[in-house]
Amino acid sequence: MGSALWKDRKRIFGMPLSFTRYELDEERLTVKMGLINQVEEEIMLYRIVDMTLNMTLINRIFGVGNIKIYSSDASTPEFKILRIKEAKAVRDKLSELVHKQRRQIGIRMVNYES
Repeated sequence: MGSALWKDRKRIFGMPLSFTRYELDEERLTVKMGLINQVEEEIMLYRIVDMTLNMTLINRIFGVGNIKIYSSDASTPEFKILRIKEAKAVRDKLSELVHKQRRQIGIRMVNYES
């Protein structure tokens, strides 16, 4: 695993009081959840298909937002990064890294319409 470009925790009322941690590096997004029973999920960036940024009024008051990720990963087709600081900047950085990773690997996305 490479060095982290971004790290944060899920926040409660804007404070990092949760046991859900997010980490982004050049190749993957990792989520670590739990204190006693720990679960770690990983999504390779080239598998990310689309992202949605959501910031409710309460989120904006506390300076946080949510990012919903849609991926081609069979085990994790939808994934949420919840209540993180600077969500728009994180979404933009994530999008940039996804495109960079696809170029490096040589993957192209094709949309088929019926």
